[in-house]
Amino acid sequence: MTDTVGGVLTIALLVALLAAVYVPYGDYMARVYTSTSHLRVERLVYRLSGVDPDAEQGARSYAASAVGFSLVGIVVLMAVQLCQAALPMDRGLPGVGLWMSFNTAVSFVTNTNWQSYAGESTLGFTVQMAGLAVQNFLSAAVGIAVAVALVRGFVRTRSGSLGNFWVDLTRGTIRILLPLSFVAAVLLVAGGVVQSFGDTMMQALSGHPQVLTGGPVASQEAIKELGNNGGGFFNANSAHPFENPSGWTNLLQVFLILVTPVALTRTLGTMLGNRRQGVAFLGVMGVLWSLALAAATWSEVTGQGAAAQAAGAAMEGKETRFGEWASALFAVSTTATSTGAVNASHDSLTPVGGGVAMLNMMLGEIVPGGVGAGIYGILVMAVLAVFVAGLMVGRTPELLGKKISARQMTYVALYTLTTPALVLVGTGVAISRDSTSDAMGNAGGHGFSEVLYAFTSAANNNGSAFGGLTVTSDFFQVTLGLAMLLGRLVPIVLVLLLAGSLAAQGRVPATAGTLPTHTPLFVGMLVGVILVMTGLTYFPSLALGPIAEALA
Repeated sequence: MTDTVGGVLTIALLVALLAAVYVPYGDYMARVYTSTSHLRVERLVYRLSGVDPDAEQGARSYAASAVGFSLVGIVVLMAVQLCQAALPMDRGLPGVGLWMSFNTAVSFVTNTNWQSYAGESTLGFTVQMAGLAVQNFLSAAVGIAVAVALVRGFVRTRSGSLGNFWVDLTRGTIRILLPLSFVAAVLLVAGGVVQSFGDTMMQALSGHPQVLTGGPVASQEAIKELGNNGGGFFNANSAHPFENPSGWTNLLQVFLILVTPVALTRTLGTMLGNRRQGVAFLGVMGVLWSLALAAATWSEVTGQGAAAQAAGAAMEGKETRFGEWASALFAVSTTATSTGAVNASHDSLTPVGGGVAMLNMMLGEIVPGGVGAGIYGILVMAVLAVFVAGLMVGRTPELLGKKISARQMTYVALYTLTTPALVLVGTGVAISRDSTSDAMGNAGGHGFSEVLYAFTSAANNNGSAFGGLTVTSDFFQVTLGLAMLLGRLVPIVLVLLLAGSLAAQGRVPATAGTLPTHTPLFVGMLVGVILVMTGLTYFPSLALGPIAEALA
């Protein structure tokens, strides 16, 4: 079987698997968030935490709960890292430094999972499990909860409430993420992923003893991918054979990355009572994901770029057990969501391949986006699209039965400006510093791309990196940490305020002048609005980085 045939069959199998679970998984999540009953274990959680599960929250209260919960999580995770040496199963490792612990805590709480350290030589098992893995669950559940709250904003009329954040958080963790992660972990162990509580002493071919680092890898790997987290147990992430041993575990990991964001479009349609709308949004995501995959695969397989053409292939930084097709598929899927896991070095991607990975994040990670974040991101862009359409025909824009007025557009405008401001200002400040040139692994356009990629990844809560940039200095630890924090919490607050303003409205009946938002025409328009917005915002910076490198 040729690489081309194998690559095409892998993509076809992935799409078939996603299609097979789309309806049952999507409808199950809709039932989870619309059910009025509580499981016994959930009632125990509510009783211990002092939460009234039947009480509803308005937009401001819901936002305060989400932000407050995240900030407390940062403090707790910092404390766990700083006190690592006093914890059991510390593996003899010292506590993590102050600014690195800040950066890591913010990273995992915001679902970014950016890592400026090597996990196997920095963190003990307790920090990995009780710190990082716990936040892998909770940060993903927060994202889904915010998305569900926005959907309720479109569903409810004359309402001052969006549900209960604590109930949504608990249900997402207990009913969705925990059981699916357990099944995924078992499959990964069956595929050869390590799951242990100690290291193994082996005799190397040279005859000398060698220590192979072990740990609870499979259990963390499962939620890492399913929750679109991305932080790896090992520094090499999913390129490490203990995390991703073979082609079929690689396919499983890509499936886990995509399955929840894809199925949430079905959840959206089911909760709205308009499943065609969910299919339309899935169509937008599918078009953009397919275009990105085609461009990245073509560039990697054909070896675009001077270095690849001189070598005769683009295999630098890629695992031979995966090859160019699977590496491109993983890179596109992980940057089109908010996952950030990697099975190849993105610093070694061809200029076009690296540019596509960066562009996926700049789109707002809505193809299909992170767990929850993809849904509320695409809904915000849909509000923008109907606003543009309303300007064209001189009619008050409407979306899903709700009028879009100046108040809603203020939230949308602030949402769309937040991340670009963090990316471009952060990159500009970093590039202006003399010390940044020493941190860059390369000069010229590629070096600029390393810095631009870092702030793009941080502000969009992705977590992948062009590995050539050294980010262990206090400057990068703090600035990237702030980019991750603001890039997560500010959009969440704006989305919830938007949801509250929509829920307070009545429903506008559809008329002959209403723009249908479930048709191929609207799908095409929404794709166009997303691409134009991203292009106008980021083209100058892309021209200095991957575009300049590709044309060199």
